[in-house]
Formats: sequence, C-alpha cells, structure tokens
Amino acid sequence: MSWFETAVAVVFGAFGARSAAHWFRRPFAGTDATDHLLFALFVLGRVGLWWSLAGLFAIYAAVSSHLKGMAFTDEIKTRFWWCPVIVLVFASLQFVASFLLGRRASV
Repeated sequence: MSWFETAVAVVFGAFGARSAAHWFRRPFAGTDATDHLLFALFVLGRVGLWWSLAGLFAIYAAVSSHLKGMAFTDEIKTRFWWCPVIVLVFASLQFVASFLLGRRASV
C-alpha cells in the first residue's frame, strides 16, 4: 500500500464526513416535498462525491503494489471501470440537484 494514496483517501473521507455533518445540521426552509427531495439529492451528491473520490484513492492504494509497470489507467479500463463512473454520477447528481433547486427557489 502506498502511504500517499492512503492519506489522500483518508482526507477525502474526512471531507465527506465533514460535509455530511455540515449539511445535515443546516436548516432547510423549503415548504414543498420536491424542494426537500432536491435538497436531499444535493446532499447525497455532495457527500457521495467526496466518498467516491476517497474510494478511488483507496482502490489505487490497494492495487498499486500489484501493477508492476502497468499504468493505473490500464487497470481502471479493465477491472475498475465503474469507479470513475460513480464519481461522475455523484458530481452530476450534485450539479443537477443544485441547479434545479436554485431554479425552483427563484420562481
């Protein structure tokens, strides 16, 4: 295991926990159920983005000693193709939920 990737995974995991604690304590003044759903999706996207990045670095820390000359991108293409997809899904979820929530608040 590589210490740098492990440290980055721990830091990203801590950022995700901090983000979850921050957004769960924040009061939300929405009156509609759709507003609450969009806010929950925003928080899920935000926390999930941090934790999926932490997972990506944790996977790299776990398999980096076994690559032996292969690039990590080659390993991503063959075995862990789903991990960057999860990162992109959470980033997209956060963006779309915040955009839609912002549009609803201005109406």
